[in-house]
Parts: sequence; C-alpha cells; structure tokens
Amino acid sequence: MATLSTPHSIHISDITCDSFRIAWAMNQGDLDRVSHYFIDLNKKENKNSNKFKHRDVPTKLVAKAVPLPMTVRGHWFLSPRTEYTVAVQTAVKQSDGEYTVSGWSETVEFCTGDYAKEHVQQLQEKAELIAGRMLPLTVFYRNQHKEYFQHIRMQCGNKMQPYVKDNSGSHGSPVSGTLRGIFFSCNTEFNTGQPPQDSPYGRLRFQIPAPRLFNNNSNLYFADLYCMYTAYHYVVLVLAPKGSPGDLFCQERLPLLDISANRFLTCSMENGELVYRHAQDAILEVIYTEPVDLAVGELGEISGHQLMSLSTANAKKDPSCKACNISVGR
Repeated sequence: MATLSTPHSIHISDITCDSFRIAWAMNQGDLDRVSHYFIDLNKKENKNSNKFKHRDVPTKLVAKAVPLPMTVRGHWFLSPRTEYTVAVQTAVKQSDGEYTVSGWSETVEFCTGDYAKEHVQQLQEKAELIAGRMLPLTVFYRNQHKEYFQHIRMQCGNKMQPYVKDNSGSHGSPVSGTLRGIFFSCNTEFNTGQPPQDSPYGRLRFQIPAPRLFNNNSNLYFADLYCMYTAYHYVVLVLAPKGSPGDLFCQERLPLLDISANRFLTCSMENGELVYRHAQDAILEVIYTEPVDLAVGELGEISGHQLMSLSTANAKKDPSCKACNISVGR
C-alpha cells in the first residue's frame, strides 16, 4: 500500500476549558484513503516525547476519520488554563486489522481556557447548597501587617489600591490572575455578631462600614467556590461599583447576583435603612474593585492569633471534593 503523507499545518481553534478543535493539511490523494486519526496530547511540562504506536491506544486517542476540523472533547480530563502539546498521525486500517500510518506531524502548543460563565454558574449552584442561613453584619474588614498600612500611607496617598488576584481557588476561575481588586472579609462570629479576632493575614485590621462599599449603586457577582482539603468552603464574590472597569470585566465572565436576594451576601432596605447579611456556613472572600481610602474606615489591632495555617494565598483547590467541583475541565 502506498505510504501516507505526513500531516502538516496543524491548526487549533475554538479552545474552551475542556475541549478544542483541530485541523491539518494532507495530500489530496490521502483524503479518501485515511480511515483513522491518531492524536498525541501531552501537558507541556512533560518534556519526554511519548509518541505511541497504534497498539498502545489506552493512553492516546484513536478516532475514526471525520471531516476537519475535528472537535476533541471528553477523551481526556483536560485542565483549564493548562498548556498542552499536540501532534497527529493519519492511518489506513487494513483488512488484517493492522494500520498503514503516516509520519507524525509537527508538534504544536496551545493553552486551554478559563471556565465560561455557565461553568461558574454551576459552581454557584453548588455553593448555594452549602451557604446556610444568613447572619447580620455591619462592616467589611481587611487584615494586614503594619508594613502594608505604612506603605499605603506613605506611597499610595492613604488609599488601598486594587491588585491582581492570586491563583487561589478553582484552576479555571476567570478572575484569578486577571481581576484587580482589594480583598475584604465580612463573616461574623455566631455568638457575638462581630468579626472574629483571629486572622491569618496580619494583626492590624481595617474596618469600613458596609454601606461605604455595598449599596444600591453596586453590582455583586459570584466568582468561585473551593475548599483546601477541609470541611469548610470558601465562596469568592466580586463587589464592583456599577459602570466601573471591574464591573465591565465581570459582566462578561461572572453570574450577576441580586443584591437583595441571594444566598451569600445581601443588602436590602428595611425600615428605611440598609441591612446586610452574610451566609453562615461559607467563608466569604469579597473582592472590591476600586481604591479604598483609609480615612473612611478605622484601623486597629486584633486581640486574637495570627493563624497562618488558614491563609488562602495561592491556595490549591481540592480536586476530589464532590461538593465544590464540577464535571468540566479540572
């Protein structure tokens, strides 16, 4: 049987967090002959070439020839935001079950995408099952070290500046490494109704009245749900003034919450006053997307411990937790 031409000009398109489309060029005379495609996909960090022979199909994809481009989905648990390499080989299955194969194409690289908004919506639905009843709050707070607040006063005109969110949480979160904001907490202790006196982030605490950040001119977005191999879960919310750059960023990527009626953090008018509540059974991480002047709040020292083990800085999500993972790319 005549040899097959080597596929070339690989083209990757329509990349999502767990799928992609692939096409390539081959000689015109091969189009009617080719019966199967062999696709070799590896994470980029795997430096060892691991080309497979057609008998070694358990670790690679063998697909019947279909018109190109071909969608690859479900054959691997592709991870979001992950760099991969891919190469292809074409084949003709013979009557004895053996294959005549082409040479391997060039290897190309691509990176999978973030979760789409519908995937974040799935995380939101899981988070709503965890949230629990709502408890009142009056302030948002942010703990940091003395050096941080000294820097804000001396170098930033007394205003805390938004910074790029770290990579904690879901690997596919569209806000990690992209959204700029300031991290605030709002959970209270059940028995006192006040913020806890312990914190992993520093002994100085900046407290700001809730209406200063969250009011009817605010949009609230659900961003993420994760745990760190623990029984309790973290919910990431984004709080952005309407029309601000952070608000525009979130509109395309995150589910918008009704500020007066959601399972995580609410602001509603009762008896002529704004009343605030937070979910009892989730630890809320609230990202505010605009600068905040220290003059509009109070700075003081907490009396509890600095529990470094509870820090979520660049925390890795437990990929095996059934309560906070979804079935798309991980």
